[in-house]
Amino acid sequence: PPDAMEIQVVAKQWMWKFQHPGGQREINTLHVPVDQPIKLNMISQDVIHSLYFPALRVKQDLLPGRYTQLWFRASKTGRFQAYCAEYCGTDHSRMLADLVIQPAQEYAAWLEQVGTSESLADQGGALFRQFGCSGCHGAANVAHAPNLAGLYGRRVALQNGESVLADDGYIRDSILLPNKQVVAGFEPIMPSFGNVLDEEAVLRLTAYIKSLGHAGEGGQDDSDQP
Repeated sequence: PPDAMEIQVVAKQWMWKFQHPGGQREINTLHVPVDQPIKLNMISQDVIHSLYFPALRVKQDLLPGRYTQLWFRASKTGRFQAYCAEYCGTDHSRMLADLVIQPAQEYAAWLEQVGTSESLADQGGALFRQFGCSGCHGAANVAHAPNLAGLYGRRVALQNGESVLADDGYIRDSILLPNKQVVAGFEPIMPSFGNVLDEEAVLRLTAYIKSLGHAGEGGQDDSDQP
């Protein structure tokens, strides 16, 4: 649903990490408002895990190197148990989480209580500057690199003549595996950040790039460009 609240999830042996749009973070507990569509954008830091909410009758695998999604809309409040439903090693049975479903006002109060000085996108912007990304991809770039404004949701032409949709997976691969899909008209000079950034940092950078605009918000489709 277009009005779904998107929450980022990273699984690792043996814990669940959740990041809210406002920058609030949780470990092994997930707060959500009742009667609100929720989209979980999920990835594993290590092995295959599976997030299972028995009370909601939904389950989805989390894979290393690939995003998966889980949608739900809770119809009643309360605290419910979540499990890892895929054997993931020694402490698999202890990989639990609490799902806390609250009335909208209580959820808003919880967000305020937890607080954060920066949204997820703002945290990504700080990383963008910290690692010098703005030197190549910023408005006053000093290197020949693709413009990221309006990138998300756009089709991007590649050197091999194909095109790809600039979604979360494409942005992740461009950061960690920059030579995998080289943009047409550009040289493969970007270094890999695979040994520098973890999955949580990549999610923050992705949120920042999304904040620069989606296709149809000033960006243009360059799939036919050389």
